Amino acid sequence: MADLRPATPEDADAIGDVWFAAWKDGHLGLVPEELVRVRTPESFRERAAGKVPGATVAEVDGGIAGFVVVADDEVEQVFVAAEHRGSGIAAQLLAAAEEQLRASGHETAWLAVVPGNARARAFYEREGWRDDGALEYEAAGPDGPIAVPTRRYVKRL
Repeated sequence: MADLRPATPEDADAIGDVWFAAWKDGHLGLVPEELVRVRTPESFRERAAGKVPGATVAEVDGGIAGFVVVADDEVEQVFVAAEHRGSGIAAQLLAAAEEQLRASGHETAWLAVVPGNARARAFYEREGWRDDGALEYEAAGPDGPIAVPTRRYVKRL
């Protein structure tokens, strides 16, 4: 298991690196090519810096093994480095996000997952989340939002 703690600005580059690698694993071939073109390693590091205030990191042996970001009632990001998948870290991070949402007074949480990411979908379902239907998620692009077909998952907290 990992040690969980709030992210700090010093974690931003490591979060960005984990995010980029894990995002590619779960999204290449499943999201619009326009989005893939703009999701460079640098873009993930820049975006990670802005996510630090809502992020929790999982540390293993002094390194960032994964992270979760909560924004309002959404579990916005959950990513774990490839070498730590299957270790229980994702479940630890998701449980921490759920607790944070409960503590903020939310009764229900949601997240978006691309339909073809079978591994993520199976994980969320094992953790008690349910598919609530199609959702067109607007991912930030350099020239405005990029529509990404997703599934909306919800969980009563």
